[in-house]
Amino acid sequence: MENQQPDVHAQDQEVNLSTPPVTPPSMQDLLEQEHFGLKTFTRGETVEGKIVAISDTEMLVDIGGKSEAVVPQRDLESLDPEFRKELQVGDKVVAVVVRPQTAEGHIVVSLARAELEKDWRAAENLYKSQEVFDGLITGYNKGGLIVRMGKLRGFIPASQLANEHQRKGDDNEQVWADLTGKTLPLKVIELDRRRNRLILSERAALREVRDSQKERLLDSLREGEVRKGIVTSVCDFGAFVDLGGADGLIHISELAWGRITHPSEVLKVGQEVEVYVLSVDRERKRIGLSLKRLEPEPWDLVEQRYKVGQLVEGVITKLTSFGAFARIDDQIEGLIHISELSDDRITHPKEIVKEGETHTLRIIRIDSQKRRMGLSLKRVADPQYADIDWREEYSASLQDDWDDDELAEDAATAVADEDVEACLSEASDADEEEAD
Repeated sequence: MENQQPDVHAQDQEVNLSTPPVTPPSMQDLLEQEHFGLKTFTRGETVEGKIVAISDTEMLVDIGGKSEAVVPQRDLESLDPEFRKELQVGDKVVAVVVRPQTAEGHIVVSLARAELEKDWRAAENLYKSQEVFDGLITGYNKGGLIVRMGKLRGFIPASQLANEHQRKGDDNEQVWADLTGKTLPLKVIELDRRRNRLILSERAALREVRDSQKERLLDSLREGEVRKGIVTSVCDFGAFVDLGGADGLIHISELAWGRITHPSEVLKVGQEVEVYVLSVDRERKRIGLSLKRLEPEPWDLVEQRYKVGQLVEGVITKLTSFGAFARIDDQIEGLIHISELSDDRITHPKEIVKEGETHTLRIIRIDSQKRRMGLSLKRVADPQYADIDWREEYSASLQDDWDDDELAEDAATAVADEDVEACLSEASDADEEEAD
């Protein structure tokens, strides 16, 4: 059996018959292939390109089109002079397509609109992030302040300004005129490209700044610390003090050891004070302060300042069925028992005294541990205290007559120790020294 060899030529011929011949593209086909692979552009599109030529009337930019894009003279003149001066051939720039094709086949682009686009994008980023930024005040009108953000015009309504930059009446314009050229912390609170609307707020920015400062302050504050601050407001229940980023409250009960009817008796807005940090509630972000804790509690010094038998001035603060309470030196409150109001029998203290009256009273008992003081009205002129009253009166007269404070203190101590002779002797020595 003869070997049959494959017919190679036949196979090649069969393959060639199955593959259609390649026809070269016509000129029309080539013209329809998107400008030979070159880009096409649409109006408003943002493009990047390289400057290829600069003249006094125009700029040419290669953006990958069939011809260089043209930046007209009017657009160049609207650019910031410093920015325009820095532009050089070979620099990369961003532009916005104004006309995809003119009658002459040119593409017209705008660098100014690209700059505006960048400003809008920057404003949108600030709006999304709610970041606080410093804005330059460039002007004002009746409604508020004007801020330039690149080529954008932002507006701060009067209602979005801090209290210190607002006044009632017609004084606002003078305040705002003084702010022109200065920077303020701001936040973007409203943005609408279509309406060309960009609204800013100083209030919102300051609120965020203070919140941030408050967080840092709360982290650093410790109970028992003494801090300096400024009184920011005074109300019926207390006073608020700015500690440098956050306000703490001094409750009316922590303003003074004595009784007060209103915080304005102790503090004024704008006053600088030292305060004691009473409590720090980081969860509720509240700071409790005290003014009176910086001074010794009067009851701790009561035995040093007062003694049994001493005459004092007291203001009647409250009447009860069993007696009357009186406040001494606006700090210590003692009780005049009903039996100590009068030698006559009475059924109620109101028969003898009234709230708000001031009376000379005698201290008849002191218990500093229980914080109690017994007072008497009927014993003020009691003869048994005549010796004590004489010594007090004599010590007071020495204090008035002597200029030597140290000698007066020694004499007063001598009187307190019931050493009248020593007191008289020291007074005589003082007179002799003065005569010499």
